[in-house]
Amino acid sequence: MLCPMKTHILLPAVLLSLALSGAASAECYADYKAKKDNPLRLHYGVIELPDPACGSRTDAAREIDRRIGRGGWQLLNVMSIFGGDGLAQRKSSAGAFYLKY
Repeated sequence: MLCPMKTHILLPAVLLSLALSGAASAECYADYKAKKDNPLRLHYGVIELPDPACGSRTDAAREIDRRIGRGGWQLLNVMSIFGGDGLAQRKSSAGAFYLKY
């Protein structure tokens, strides 16, 4: 059984630990535009990004270009970087390219 003094110290420490672990694993997504040539095809997509790629549009662009490039697509523009709360509003616009890569 913990004494009351230890509980007052332990509880805030546990809560802080949980808060920090949640922030470290926060969801990160980006929406982007891409193209293929011959014939010209365009698409708008939504992609989940790892934490290191969420720092800037440049970091996100590198990751997105690498992943969509496997499918023969060329990145045109990173529209935005957002959290999980922005997924639902983009799903219908992204269609087949919603979380494909």
